[in-house]
Amino acid sequence: MSLLILMRHGQSMWNAAGFFTGWVDVPLSIKGIDEAREGGKAIAHLPIDEVHVSMLIRAQMTAMIAMSEHNSGRTPVFQYSQEMEEGLSENEARMRQWSQIRGDAAKDSILPVHAAWQLNERMYGDLQGLDKDETRKQYGAEQVHVWRRSFDVPPPNGESLEVTAECTSPPHENTLMPSIEAGKNLFVAAHGNSLRSIIMHLDGLSKEEVLGLEVPTGVPIVYRYSAGSWKRE
Repeated sequence: MSLLILMRHGQSMWNAAGFFTGWVDVPLSIKGIDEAREGGKAIAHLPIDEVHVSMLIRAQMTAMIAMSEHNSGRTPVFQYSQEMEEGLSENEARMRQWSQIRGDAAKDSILPVHAAWQLNERMYGDLQGLDKDETRKQYGAEQVHVWRRSFDVPPPNGESLEVTAECTSPPHENTLMPSIEAGKNLFVAAHGNSLRSIIMHLDGLSKEEVLGLEVPTGVPIVYRYSAGSWKRE
């Protein structure tokens, strides 16, 4: 039996300002920091063996703040492969070379954190940085709702939830599921649409049903995996 704990990042500064964010890398607001802390307190008693986050700072902040509340007292530490690949930036190469932990006691005290761009929010294209209320006035509230919540209709020059689901599927199948099936308990801090695509898969939702799915900021959603099936707590 394993746990999969999903949590959307706390409110970001652009959530608070009412701007479409997408892949724009903005941090949490003060309210978002509080939401991450309260979300962490809600799951502090649950076992967690691995943390998975997107590449965006609002999800990473959420994970680190939430895990600072965990009862285990383990230190969340980003993991970097030691394998050197072609095309790495100097920063990536240095992190792979110089971030290795040598002491056994320190190794035993960490909570491994893995980052993947596939868990990022979907890209909102021409809407990124626009005011949500002004966009509703220009295009109509119904059209904006379809862009934001439908499965296969993308915003102009952006990604649909269908494309996001295609991105989240590889890490779910190749990274999360092997750990889950090995009996590990996972915490995933990500975004509204990347989590909607995962929940759609776990709950077996249709593309019509996912239209009404909302994922609140900073609220943990706990799934239990046992005997090949998922149950939402």
